[in-house]
Amino acid sequence: MGIISLSFVLLFMVATPPNTVEPIEIGTRLEPLIDDYLIDSLHNVKQVLHEPIRREVAIVNDSPWEGNVSGYHVVFQDGDLYRMYYRGWNLDGKSGQFSRDHTCYAESIDGIHWTKPELGLYEFDGSTRNNIVWEGEGTHAFAPFKDPNPACKPEQQYKAVGPIMGTPQKQGGLGAFQSSDGIHWSPMQETPVITKGAFDSLNLAFWDAPRQCYVDFHRDSRDGRRAIVTCTSPDFIHWSDPVWLECPGAAVEELYTNAVVPYLRAPHVFLGFPMRYVASRSSQSMEGVPAVTGFPDAKLSELGLTDAAFMTSRDGRQFHRWNEAFIRPGLSSDCWITRNNAPAWGVVETKSDTAEGISELSIYATESYFNKATRLRRFSLRMDGFVSIRADSLGGEMVTKPIIFSGKCLEMNFSTSAAGAIQVEIQDASGTPLPGFGLEDCPEIYGDRIKHVVAWKQGRDVSKLVGKPIRLRFVMKDADLYAIQFP
Repeated sequence: MGIISLSFVLLFMVATPPNTVEPIEIGTRLEPLIDDYLIDSLHNVKQVLHEPIRREVAIVNDSPWEGNVSGYHVVFQDGDLYRMYYRGWNLDGKSGQFSRDHTCYAESIDGIHWTKPELGLYEFDGSTRNNIVWEGEGTHAFAPFKDPNPACKPEQQYKAVGPIMGTPQKQGGLGAFQSSDGIHWSPMQETPVITKGAFDSLNLAFWDAPRQCYVDFHRDSRDGRRAIVTCTSPDFIHWSDPVWLECPGAAVEELYTNAVVPYLRAPHVFLGFPMRYVASRSSQSMEGVPAVTGFPDAKLSELGLTDAAFMTSRDGRQFHRWNEAFIRPGLSSDCWITRNNAPAWGVVETKSDTAEGISELSIYATESYFNKATRLRRFSLRMDGFVSIRADSLGGEMVTKPIIFSGKCLEMNFSTSAAGAIQVEIQDASGTPLPGFGLEDCPEIYGDRIKHVVAWKQGRDVSKLVGKPIRLRFVMKDADLYAIQFP
């Protein structure tokens, strides 16, 4: 797996942790180490962003009603079924004319092999034998989700947002849509529910269980560049005014999409996969890259290049965004054409084909946009494998801020080499090792596990420390630590 070093690395060590730090209550929840939320000090270790593994092509948008500008894919798991929605659209390279766009549907039983069912809902060229699931307002970027809100009405089990184009007689914005089965859709009201912003992108909304409200993320323009805003709603109809997402420390860049989603294993954490737009560069002068044809309203030099970035948040407004790419265009020449490498909205769990019985995370991104029929490729990561604390063979350590937990044992998601190892020490809030939980009490841990229960000489039970502020010290060599939990 490729690794991208964090642009800034904390290389400081606190000799005597202060007693005045307010403890962080984590209960029994999983805490992926994707940011500095739990980290107090790093010494000779660093956070690294992991590059996902490029897998098979999940789907090719090559039906007559699809085409080379199909996109804005949405993927989510619904019980035993995986659902996919996307825009079917084509640009004729000879005439420069766009076809009529549609919202299309595909499904899968494993998130890997996909089919396009004949839905019989909408006619195309005299036949309803197609996978078109919605036509009309919203099809340019229709973004559905299954609503887990316990108060959700039966006819609104599935919701979506999509752009309503404005006219002199009608204000444009984001419209709200509903469905009882994910297939048959209708508007929740005729007028848009969000009107402040720019909506020609994959804008989205979902139920935020920790905050008990609906959350929206959509595009707007800030200082002449594409940026992201967010707002909230108690009922999916009445929304607060949008506010800007802030990314302290990140480069000032254009974000074409956002693909923000609550992490399925830790829903209090938001993950974002924006398509990053580099307007100053073009594939025009790149050897072997196909030319963009049939696009009459822009010069090639103005179309820019795109890749995928990664960002995380604890509150849905302030994000840590990595300056390095999460998905590079890669060796395929048609991925260097503008508007490619757009991540689908959704992170799902799939079965690994390299480790029997082990699940992994799958994400998806577009290829061949503007060239031929758009492809959607699957990428995979280990569970919680976006970012890790990494130590090289010389070794180092990480110490957490004071935390309060409520579980019975400490689990960690980790990986070492055959010569590498991790040891764990539990300290009190001032940094003093607790009797029986010192470094000398923890045998070296090595291997590769998603859920490994840490054991000291006296055993695994840490329940006597429940409710007490403690720190965790991880001493590591040639190892990665991805997440911790007190179940």
